[in-house]
Amino acid sequence: MNYLVAVLPDRIQVEAAYSALEKAGLPTSQVNILGDGYLSADEFGMIDPDKQARKQSTRLFWWLVPFGFFVGYVFNYLTEVEIFPQFPRFGNEFLAGILGGIAGGLGASLIGGGTSITVGSGDALPYRNRLNAGKYLIVVTGNQDLTREATRVLREFEPENIQGYTDYSQKSKLLRN
Repeated sequence: MNYLVAVLPDRIQVEAAYSALEKAGLPTSQVNILGDGYLSADEFGMIDPDKQARKQSTRLFWWLVPFGFFVGYVFNYLTEVEIFPQFPRFGNEFLAGILGGIAGGLGASLIGGGTSITVGSGDALPYRNRLNAGKYLIVVTGNQDLTREATRVLREFEPENIQGYTDYSQKSKLLRN
């Protein structure tokens, strides 16, 4: 499956481009318009970077908090550092484990959430930003010949950006898994 995504600045141009694709004989079932008054990014199935970031952060949280607790406990056990001298040795080790778990949780939220938003969203985030800015997208899905023909037609409208994607695994970086 191939995808072709073109960014057009306004509704008039996107409707003219859609009509031109229709006149060129492209099946309208494989042409989608995203933007105000048409499909939203969520309705089309575009990846939501915030959801992906939360999912990655949660996954890391379940690994890093127990690991942080274990490392904090073991580190304090080996070094015998007294965090609070009035606590018994086990109390200091347990407190170090809790602090290690907290550090693991913070790491999961910062690394899992922040990195996933910027890296894990592929090209979906720039396209969502353009939709939020009032621009329109035309997405053509189909075989290589269809997207090549659509590229030829859409170039006449001088889109801000035109990008093709080939999806060999049937799971695109642009669409949800």
